Amino acid sequence: MPSTLPDGEPAPADGALPPSAASGADGRPFGVYVHVPFCAVRCGYCDFNTYTSAELGGGADRADYPRAADAELELAAAVLSRAGLPMRHATTVFFGGGTPTVLPADDLAGLLDGVRSRFGLSSNAEVTTEANPDSVTPQALRTLAAAGFTRVSFGMQSAVPHVLRTLDRTHDSARVPQAVAWARDAGLSVSLDLIYGTPGESPDDWRASLDAALACRPDHVSAYALVVEEGTRMAAKVRRGELPPPNDDALADAYELADEVLAAAGYAWYEVSNWARTPADVCRHNVGYWLGHDWWGIGPGAHSHVGGVRWWNVRHPRAYAARLADGVSPAQAREVLSPEERHEESVLLGVRLAKGLRVAELDPSAQAQVAGLVADDLVEPVPVPASGRTSADGNRIVLTRRGRLLADTVVRTLLP
Repeated sequence: MPSTLPDGEPAPADGALPPSAASGADGRPFGVYVHVPFCAVRCGYCDFNTYTSAELGGGADRADYPRAADAELELAAAVLSRAGLPMRHATTVFFGGGTPTVLPADDLAGLLDGVRSRFGLSSNAEVTTEANPDSVTPQALRTLAAAGFTRVSFGMQSAVPHVLRTLDRTHDSARVPQAVAWARDAGLSVSLDLIYGTPGESPDDWRASLDAALACRPDHVSAYALVVEEGTRMAAKVRRGELPPPNDDALADAYELADEVLAAAGYAWYEVSNWARTPADVCRHNVGYWLGHDWWGIGPGAHSHVGGVRWWNVRHPRAYAARLADGVSPAQAREVLSPEERHEESVLLGVRLAKGLRVAELDPSAQAQVAGLVADDLVEPVPVPASGRTSADGNRIVLTRRGRLLADTVVRTLLP
């Protein structure tokens, strides 16, 4: 698959960061993302950087991958130290993919140990792995929990067999409650990922998936609209007329149903596509992305962000492993964000959160648009009483349900 990474500017061979990256680091949480670029089967809708071959060669197969990822952890610790950033324990660690759990649980535990030995983990660190329901066993989940993992996010996607077939998902829907029970027995909290808008999925199908997910009593639910990405098998089928494209009105109806059903079951939205049973069940790692925290992304194609410097690694596992074996940073390119770009990102991402945006943080031209957004029922003002208000508080605007459906419109209005 051709690279879809942005061009950026050349990244230093030693991974060095500019002095600006250390500014204000004491006040920013630090997270680690570990990308495991392997799957047992590539789903037809997926455009993530994943590979199904167990033997890619050149030090890039599944057996060798943990060694390469650990080498990048070593590089990360050295780069951050040379840049003068204070040693910060990782508050969150997230293993994504791909399917991280196609690797042996001992390998994932070893990589978490690598994070712990280089950076340390905060006392209440959130440590998540993504998994497919058919990629775990009770023993593997117990091994992960004993190693320090706290959450598992299962790619449920749907409870309806014909929808799973259209998505090229290989698991049996009956495996989901079983996998959830195993995770619970291991002491792990559970998130379930759902997709709506699959060609051929009816409203009744989507309601059945929501009901099946809630029957598992997960701590967290993510629900994403299907996007048909260019270069995927599904895109080719849509182009040939074998599958209909997603319908915008049907997607909106599916989102509203999800929000109604989840809210009635006691789940509160905290980001446009995410709901949590309690505030403690929010995925803190992903919130760190939306709030512009620091994180180092380990693995092929992984993105990192530290103090306004963003960079991304080469995509192919073989090139990734070769660079690290040669003592060279796997970063392909980077960009140093200007203050204006950082502000735009804070609005673009922050508006998606239930916490909302402080009106005072918006540019004057954007502040002038707020009344119109309120009148159009896209945002609602949330006043903060003066008593007890801190300098970080102030009147905020939060997306309404209609605004969540039209979040891009809200962003374009606030960032003309």
